[in-house]
Amino acid sequence: MKHSLQLKLSQHLTLTPQLQQSIRLLQLSTVELNQELERYLLENPLLERADLATPEEGEAAAPPPNGAASESGEAPSADEGREEPPSYAEDHAQFSEEPIGAGGGRRDDEERDDFTQFAAAEPTLQEHLLQQLSLTGLTQRDKRIAAMLVAHLDEDGYLKSELEELREATMAAIPDVEIEDLQIALKHVQHLEPTGVGARDLAECLELQLRAMPEATPRRDRAIELVTKHLDVLAARDFNRLKRLLGVDEDELRDIRSLVLTLDPKPGRAFGQGDVRYVVSDVLVRKAGGRWIASLNRDAMPRLRINKMYADILQASRENGGKHLAGQLQEARWLIKNVQQRFDTILRVTQAIVDRQKNFFEHGEVAMRPLVLREIAEAVGLHESTISRVTTQKYMLTPRGIFELKYFFGSHVSTDTGGACSATAIRALIKQLVAAEDGKKPLSDHRISDILAQQGIQVARRTVAKYREALHIQPANLRKSI
Repeated sequence: MKHSLQLKLSQHLTLTPQLQQSIRLLQLSTVELNQELERYLLENPLLERADLATPEEGEAAAPPPNGAASESGEAPSADEGREEPPSYAEDHAQFSEEPIGAGGGRRDDEERDDFTQFAAAEPTLQEHLLQQLSLTGLTQRDKRIAAMLVAHLDEDGYLKSELEELREATMAAIPDVEIEDLQIALKHVQHLEPTGVGARDLAECLELQLRAMPEATPRRDRAIELVTKHLDVLAARDFNRLKRLLGVDEDELRDIRSLVLTLDPKPGRAFGQGDVRYVVSDVLVRKAGGRWIASLNRDAMPRLRINKMYADILQASRENGGKHLAGQLQEARWLIKNVQQRFDTILRVTQAIVDRQKNFFEHGEVAMRPLVLREIAEAVGLHESTISRVTTQKYMLTPRGIFELKYFFGSHVSTDTGGACSATAIRALIKQLVAAEDGKKPLSDHRISDILAQQGIQVARRTVAKYREALHIQPANLRKSI
């Protein structure tokens, strides 16, 4: 009966526009949130960014809107009165229906003086190659053919399309193009930087890089023979067979292999890909007074307020019936409150995670403890689904790097002492064991399982293999060195 009542209440609440907006804002990453806010700013004239407006001299910053819940007719939150970490509103006071004080944002002239915003974007591989082509002495026709080949390179710098297919695709623009023309143009592309671009496969890519080295380079010719004829044997790490095939001893093979390992199998990856996804840290974590503290990243937080000019117009038109503006004012207040609540929730959840994973911040992955969404949900008084939304695409910046909040959750494995060890800690132990192994006798999954068992952690061989693959660590036979 109680569950049924909660379900009906939940279904009713989902119809509330303010609650729907609150849930949606929780789902968005900070980058997506700012994109969404741009849409709201265009649609609602009563809403503006406080950091873009120039406050009148002498105006003081006003506190964030209190009592917004009572204005909308909602009951106070059940979390009121609970002792919590400093809230977003208390810590930053960035949401206001009044202009922010003069010290709250950067001046326009300061923004104009920041020349880093005009820094050139990193060129893509295609842009880099086309620029080189423009400086060659090729005819315009040959440059057009070469540019067409450049356009068909993948992000690694490889040409995966067959020349006959490319010839057919080019016939409309260059009617008399022949396969020989494409082959000559491809040779020109393969002589551009970075060396190795324009290759049809890995062997050709490595060969191009080796042939670009001086002929006097030690082991160069043997290395070319290896990558063109025996690359599969090298991949299988069958070093005894390689010695026989190349007619070299162990020391010579070691030198040849070392030379090959200096080559770049993906020369195009050093350039911009054109579609870059940015990660913005929502929370900063630092140690203060012997405790790890989470605080919101000021640079990631939008600064919103009610537009004073439109608010004055609304006040003057109330007697004449400004219903449309009144509705937009309420929507603007909802949005300000929901964005504030979003960051409040992120801060509360992050601090709860930090409190439970403090050993991670002290000692690293091996000290990560098992953690599930339910534990954090109970700690902060929210539903598990809300915790799931809050921890997805939200990031914290720590002395150990940037981590998604979801990273700190994981299953557990029982230990002999009756305790539990997190999957993240086990993966870290596997990584440590592999890093310290003898290259000539790498540890098998079964051996790693035995070593962990000696430390009181019971992990099946299949589980070790699954964790090893998740870490992108090759099996023992492929980790063997000379």
